[in-house]
Amino acid sequence: MSTPSSSTREAETVADDPRWAAVLTRDPEADGRFFYAVITTGVYCRPSCPTRPARPENVRFHATRESAEQAGFRPCQRCRPDAPSLAERRASAVAAACRAIEASDTMPGVSALAREAGMSSSHFHRVFREVTGLTPRQYGAAHRDRRLREVLRRAGSITDAIFDSGFNAVSRFYERADQALGMAPKSYRDGGANETIRFAVGECSLGAILVASSERGVCAILLGDDPDALARELQDQFPNATLTGGDAAFESQVAAVVGFVDSPQIGLDLPLDIRGTAFQQRVWQALRRIPAGETASYSEIAQRIGSPKSVRAVARACASNRLAVAIPCHRVVRKDAGLSGYRWGVERKRALLEREARSTQ
Repeated sequence: MSTPSSSTREAETVADDPRWAAVLTRDPEADGRFFYAVITTGVYCRPSCPTRPARPENVRFHATRESAEQAGFRPCQRCRPDAPSLAERRASAVAAACRAIEASDTMPGVSALAREAGMSSSHFHRVFREVTGLTPRQYGAAHRDRRLREVLRRAGSITDAIFDSGFNAVSRFYERADQALGMAPKSYRDGGANETIRFAVGECSLGAILVASSERGVCAILLGDDPDALARELQDQFPNATLTGGDAAFESQVAAVVGFVDSPQIGLDLPLDIRGTAFQQRVWQALRRIPAGETASYSEIAQRIGSPKSVRAVARACASNRLAVAIPCHRVVRKDAGLSGYRWGVERKRALLEREARSTQ
């Protein structure tokens, strides 16, 4: 039996390397993660290089451009791996626009931001959304909401907070305050004072469960092993709120949630008090559209909300979800369909998915 040649072994090694798949698909998301060099041409390239891929036995991978150059390779003249990539240039332009928005007392016009970035207004708008997951106006509103929350904690009065956080009209402030804070501005400033949150801790098939509700609806569904830890987590969110046990009517809500966890096919028809940033709420809305028994990848969710470059931000939004099952972040999986991290434990995620799959058969 003949032994494989060294070139055959090299080709097999490269072909089995996941980086080779990125080269074959010219994946722009792999740019910056590694570079590949071609020994027959003496050049090194980005994974997204538009040139025809070399034979795998002639390819060598390098973690950095410095490593490739130290090995004697020169930069490709087509993809220019020694210069900032298109994605890097766009990210830099968007970062500058974000700083301009944050530094301005009023929201700058998109046309002015686009001119500063050297793009047309429509192109800038699309690039900004791809990078941040938000339109420029949504980013400005989210920044103002964030500044509002910060200012309310230290402002001497609500009026001071209104103008210090960039609102030029009291009426406009109160239009946004409920969505941005989830409660009256004074209650938020006082750390949830005068806000009454009913809650109950019980047991379900997945362990301990805490269900909490504000005047607006269910604001937390937490899963875990330690009931006391779940109560402390709720208290941390509103340190000055009044936490109280639920009455008989509230117990029926808890029973509905527990029943939904155990039998997802019955659905959950309860009002929800969903509190989060503009981007988080877009992600959570997309999650609620995933039918029981089905899953979607983080990249698919990013596509569905019109922000294909925001895969990591989608993952962070899933991790920030405080309404287990009601906002079904357990239905989001890796691109290879593997189960990734879950706020309440991967085993609970697996159990929920298996239960939903059985319920739809």
